[in-house]
Amino acid sequence: MNIERRPAGERLWGRTSALVLVPVALVVVLTMVILESSASTRLGPLLVIAPALTPSFAGARVTAMIGALTVAAGVLIAALRGGVTDGDHPAQLIALAAVSVMIVLFTAVRDRRSRQLARAQSVAEAAQRALLRPIPEQIGPLQIATVYLAAEYEAQIGGDLYTATRTGSGARMIIGDVRGKGLAAVGESALLLSAFRLIAAQHATLADLARTLDGNVSRYLLDFAQTDRETAEHFVTALFLDIPDDAPSARLTNCGHPPPLLLRHDSVVSLDGTGAAPPLGLGALVADDYPEDAFRFEIGDTLLLYTDGVVEARDRAGAFYPLTERVARWTGSTPEALVNHIRRDLLAHAGGRLGDDAALVAVRRAAGEPGHGLHGLHGLL
Repeated sequence: MNIERRPAGERLWGRTSALVLVPVALVVVLTMVILESSASTRLGPLLVIAPALTPSFAGARVTAMIGALTVAAGVLIAALRGGVTDGDHPAQLIALAAVSVMIVLFTAVRDRRSRQLARAQSVAEAAQRALLRPIPEQIGPLQIATVYLAAEYEAQIGGDLYTATRTGSGARMIIGDVRGKGLAAVGESALLLSAFRLIAAQHATLADLARTLDGNVSRYLLDFAQTDRETAEHFVTALFLDIPDDAPSARLTNCGHPPPLLLRHDSVVSLDGTGAAPPLGLGALVADDYPEDAFRFEIGDTLLLYTDGVVEARDRAGAFYPLTERVARWTGSTPEALVNHIRRDLLAHAGGRLGDDAALVAVRRAAGEPGHGLHGLHGLL
């Protein structure tokens, strides 16, 4: 992977060569106009427009070339109008050269920052590929599609997470959201996903699994409480799913997470269940009470899992995104089409930029051979 990225305007000469003709032509035209005008008309300062325009499409090197051409044109004009040292020509040339140098320095600083941002984005992309592996499109009889939108675009990584793994005769899934966003939440996300993968198949019930993971998160946060007060105040909302291959049903345990939506035929139902436990990391507040709810999940049904960054996205008027209402339009869509519809509609609702990380996971039970899936493949977002 190429970490180094060229700054805007210097990626390929072929893309900017045509635009370079604009300031060059401007210098030529202004030089001819100045030479044809009367000596009392002071149009020389207009030459600075050419180097000032160049950084909008080119880098420091091209800007320096245009600046040098502009100063040369100023010298030519002065020489043909009485001499370089005559009148106010020296002051105009010095001013033109100084402004051109400042423009070049500004462009060089901009290019350096662009390269630094490109490196940071490449590191984030590498981390995403290493930690944020996607859930496979097919796990047993389940068809799965995901979408992740980071609030911090430059980082392209955040505190929302999800993963799925085989348990022998079915699949277990988790979707969660670490309090906070961006790189500060990645540690908790990575810990929870790693722990889930290791122990998901070792617990008979989702309640036992949630209880164990709550203990892992609590110990992790306690370890950092002495040195990082913000981390000590973190917690993770999470939703656990257990979907058997050979039964038209599923079970869920909700730890403070938004309830999933069940799409069946033309209806959309929110699976609020009988109650929810507190988020992971706060389990001591409930003394082992982790409700487990069962519901029917038949062939053709689709489950939509999401994080609160979806339903809390606001439009310009401050209205929240009406997820249930919008999903009702696409109940017959495949999982991939469904999450793509929501992604486009959500970004349009929020004006193209979200205030929090957002993740979507669509799971559809399809007819087919059960038991075919890759063990342990997962995604972290």
